[in-house]
Amino acid sequence: MAEGEIRHNSPVPVYIQLADLLAEQINAGEIQPDYPIPSEAWLQQRYGVARNTARRAVDLLRERGLVCTIGGRGTFVKGKG
Repeated sequence: MAEGEIRHNSPVPVYIQLADLLAEQINAGEIQPDYPIPSEAWLQQRYGVARNTARRAVDLLRERGLVCTIGGRGTFVKGKG
């Protein structure tokens, strides 16, 4: 996969590709702890995915323990502690 791109014809589901891409950005420090991740709308537009796909990717990041959602505020990268 080209850096920062989604391959829609890949055997890997798009939501997993997107979650992996965001996880790479988090682990590389491109998205800092306690900062918000991009909105679902932005992810849709940037990567050409459906809203449900963006939502599933964010859910997967939450399951992996990388982000947390604060009602009415957004989804943020978890701190290192």
